Amino acid sequence: MRIVVTNCNTTQEMTEEIVRGARAAAGPGTTVTGLTPAWGPASAEGWLDSYLSAAAVLDTLRTYDGAPYDAVVMAGFGEHGREGVRELVDVPVVDITEAAAHLACLLGRRYGVVTTLERSCGQIEDSLETAGVARNCAAVVGTGLNVLDLGDDERTETAFLAAAERACAAGAEALVLGCAGMTGLQRVVGEKLGLPVVDGVAAAVKLAESLVALGLTTSRVGSYAEPLPKRRAWGRPAGR
Repeated sequence: MRIVVTNCNTTQEMTEEIVRGARAAAGPGTTVTGLTPAWGPASAEGWLDSYLSAAAVLDTLRTYDGAPYDAVVMAGFGEHGREGVRELVDVPVVDITEAAAHLACLLGRRYGVVTTLERSCGQIEDSLETAGVARNCAAVVGTGLNVLDLGDDERTETAFLAAAERACAAGAEALVLGCAGMTGLQRVVGEKLGLPVVDGVAAAVKLAESLVALGLTTSRVGSYAEPLPKRRAWGRPAGR
C-alpha cells in the first residue's frame, strides 16, 4: 500500500518531519511518500495562507507524476482544500484534522485541540464544524507559537502543557495535536497530562490504511462527484 502525505506549506524540513511521523505510524507493507508544494506559504497561519495552501496542494496532486498511490493524507491542521482533493483524486482522502477529531471522540466525551497561534483557532473550529465533529470539541486553544517555532522541543512542550491546562479546564477529556509540526509530541505530553493525546498525522495514516484495506473510497454520488468537464486555467497565463 502506498500513501501520499501532502504538506500544506513549502517548508521541506516540515515535510520530512511529517513523513517520519507517518512512517512510524504506518503498518508493515505501507510506503509513505511526502509531497511539498512548489509554491505557496512557508507556513500556513491564517485565512490567506490557508486558501493559498489549498490551491497549491491541489496543484501538487494534479501535476503529480510519481508512483501510483492508494490514499492521500492531507497534513494541514484546519487548512482548506480537503473537499476539493476528494473531487480531484480517485482514492480515499483523509485530512488530519478530521481524523484526529474522530479518534478523540472514541477516547473521551469531549476533546480539546491545542494548536499554534490563536489566530488559527477560529479556522480550526470551522473545519471541525464542516467535518461534523465540532459538537464534542470543548475548546481550541493556541500556544502562541508560530508553526516554524515548533522545532524548539523544550519550548514547544512547555507551551503545549500550558495550553493543555486551559483545554482541560474547559472540559476536554482527550487532546488533539493541532498542527502537523507537533507530530511526535503526544508521547511526551500524554504521560505528563495523564490523558490520551491524538496525533493527527498518525490517526490519518491508520484511517487511510483501514479504508484501503476495506476497499472503500470517496462516494461519487452527490457532493464529491467528479468535477464538471470545463476549461480550467491553472496559474498565470503564459506571457503575463
